[in-house]
Amino acid sequence: MAFMDRRDAGQQLAAKLMGYKNKNPFVLGIPRGGVVVAAEVARELGAPLDVIIPRKIGAPFNKELAVGAVAPDGTTIFDERALFMLGLKKADLEDQVRHELEEISRRSKTYRRDRKPPVLQGKTVILVDDGIATGMTAKAALKSVRKLDPDSLVLAVPVASMEAVSQLNQDVDELVCLLVPDVFYAVGQFYKDFRQTSDKEVINIMKELA
Repeated sequence: MAFMDRRDAGQQLAAKLMGYKNKNPFVLGIPRGGVVVAAEVARELGAPLDVIIPRKIGAPFNKELAVGAVAPDGTTIFDERALFMLGLKKADLEDQVRHELEEISRRSKTYRRDRKPPVLQGKTVILVDDGIATGMTAKAALKSVRKLDPDSLVLAVPVASMEAVSQLNQDVDELVCLLVPDVFYAVGQFYKDFRQTSDKEVINIMKELA
């Protein structure tokens, strides 16, 4: 195992990001597990923390089969190859996109309470997750953040697939990834403890660091 748990992964990741400490950093975590990793990064950098909540768009007949992703501002991306192979059009997924945006809104209110979304213009934004398999949701989040005119945009993760790293490199100013394994089945295989993170944990982290 590469990491004991998400806190360990966050501490290891933070050590690689110390060069950003004096560059006006702002850390964004992807809930739920990514927020635990991001919290360690924010603590070490002395940076504020907030969340961004992208959601995958599932196929109509199988919600677990990701064919796209959507970010809170409505930024939507699709896996064009998957749509073609499944005989789907983007219009077929409008209801699913609408549903995911409603879920994003619900979760944002749960995690932020009365706080407004952060102003990221001119900041060094460091987007953190606990790991990346396909990169679909991360890509939607990155495209959404880029619209907010940060000074620079960094993606930082403990582990990612080679495919995801290749695809996401073009969307960021820097990609920091501790481990890019030759064999990648799931993010959880690289953690000794990969138990599910609860909403309560995320809320408590936000209270402390937001």
